[in-house]
Amino acid sequence: MARDEQLKERWQEVVTKLSNQFADGDTLDLDAIIYLIGVQELGQLERTFKKDHKLDLMHIAICKLLMPYGYYDFDFVDEDGWPHYKVKDELPNLKAGEQSILMKEAIVNYFVETKFID
Repeated sequence: MARDEQLKERWQEVVTKLSNQFADGDTLDLDAIIYLIGVQELGQLERTFKKDHKLDLMHIAICKLLMPYGYYDFDFVDEDGWPHYKVKDELPNLKAGEQSILMKEAIVNYFVETKFID
């Protein structure tokens, strides 16, 4: 199977499973999935977050997702339990479609590693 086709299939599996689990079957978009990963990585699942924290959660997720690509390194967890990352390498200038593909690939890899999907 071609790499692009496998990515599409796995991405759809992630979207379907997460949408069924967290959105009563409504389709979650890329940003919503990144947010869910941020909540998962923070580990404060029962908490309600304010808007500014939602952006922080998405930042946590993006750092975690792009760590295997060499863009971020884990730095420390602060006294409130929030993980912090340091930039290891600047992200390349990517077109919007290329950014989307990179993030989808990173998300699929994250969920394969966590055994959420095969």
